[in-house]
Parts: sequence; C-alpha cells; structure tokens
Amino acid sequence: MKPKINNDYYNHLGESWYTADNDPIAILRAEQKTKNPWIEKKIKDHFPDSNETIKIVDVGCGAGFLTNYLAMSYKNVTGLDASQASLDVARNKNEAIKAHEAKYIVGDAYQLPFSNQSVDIVCAMDFLEHVENPQKVISECSRILKPGGIFFFHTFNRNFLSWLIVIKFMEWFVPNTPKNLHVLHLFIKPKELIKMQFNASLTQQECFGLSPRFNTAFLKSLFLRRVTPEFGFKINSSLALGYIGYSIKN
Repeated sequence: MKPKINNDYYNHLGESWYTADNDPIAILRAEQKTKNPWIEKKIKDHFPDSNETIKIVDVGCGAGFLTNYLAMSYKNVTGLDASQASLDVARNKNEAIKAHEAKYIVGDAYQLPFSNQSVDIVCAMDFLEHVENPQKVISECSRILKPGGIFFFHTFNRNFLSWLIVIKFMEWFVPNTPKNLHVLHLFIKPKELIKMQFNASLTQQECFGLSPRFNTAFLKSLFLRRVTPEFGFKINSSLALGYIGYSIKN
C-alpha cells in the first residue's frame, strides 16, 4: 500500500513557519530566498510596468512565503490554501512587513474560486507533490489563466536519488521532520509535468534544477543539524532533484 502524504503537518506549525531552524519548513524558507527573486524577475520580464494591474494567485500558498514577497511589489496578490492556520500566519506576516495587503482565502486547488481567464499569473510552488491528482490542479490553474498568462511551478523529480536526498536524508538532517512529509509516488518526472501542462493548454518555457549550495554554510548546518541563516540554494541545469520553471497559457 502506498503511504499517504502528511499534509496535516502544516496545520500545526504556527510561527515556526518563519522562526524554526530545526524543522523542514526552514529548508523551504531557505529555498524561497532563491525562488522568489527568480519568479519576480520572470514576471517583470513578461509584464513590465504592470504592478497596478496584473492579478496573481498563489495556489497552496502556506504561510505566504511567496505571496507576501510578491505583495511588496504587486497590488493584486491572492494566496489560497486549505489550511486556515497557515493563512492566519500569512496574514500576520503580511501586516508585519507592511506590504500591499495580500488577500488570503481558504480554498480547494481542485476547484479554484476564480472565473475562467481572469488571472495573469498562477503559482504552484512546492504543492504539486502534495496532491493525488496534479493534472487536475494544473488544469484548474490553466482554466483561470488568461491567454499569455504564466504558470510557475516547483516540484520534485521521482527517482532513487530524490528518495535518498529529499526524503531519507531530510529525515536525518532535520530532527523534526515528520513521517511522510514527502512520499515518492507523488513526485513528478519532468517529462510527465510537460505532458500535464500540454494537456492543460500550457507550453513550458523554462525549467531548471534547484539544489543546495555546497559550501561552509552547508557543512555548518550538517554539523549542527540546524538550518543556519547562511544555508542557501542555487539554480542549475540538473533536474535530478527539485526543479523550477514556468509555462505560458496558449
């Protein structure tokens, strides 16, 4: 029997979303320092001088790592998540950083509460590997996108190396990693994701790997078994583990 993904973990993080250093959420927080600027640059490349008008939806937003970041530059940003507890943390953080007020709504990624072709940008970051039917989520994201709109994604490749590093090594490295935070059968091979997007009228434009920077900060974190503030990630050409990219709505 295939193990069931532990999505309930996110309901109990509270302020640890932004403060914990001995919890896997700290790894996600470290990734965002690389992913968020990359996404913002791509948005600016495609929608220059549109801060006032473009509509952005962050699906599976959690506690707003990306949503609140984009709200510092854009006025119409909405985060959607199934976890009310996570959204409460996101709202509090949004107020604390004094960004444009992001909207936060509880919702179902299989039935997004937005009209057809009403959104310019949809993000599904670190989310597709947490659902049983990623094709349905991607199709919903495409449904609400305007033609020419952008779909951003980050997820994990399904292979032995991902099982070893993303799942088993994480359980050793970060002491508070719960069982089944990730499960291998929900990981998505890059070719599978291209096909899912094609089926949803999305044409993939770019796709890159995301991996830790192997430097002294990495070694220090390993020694301490804590995610230090200097621990970081880099974008590269290997899709063996995590990968990030975007597609355009046809």
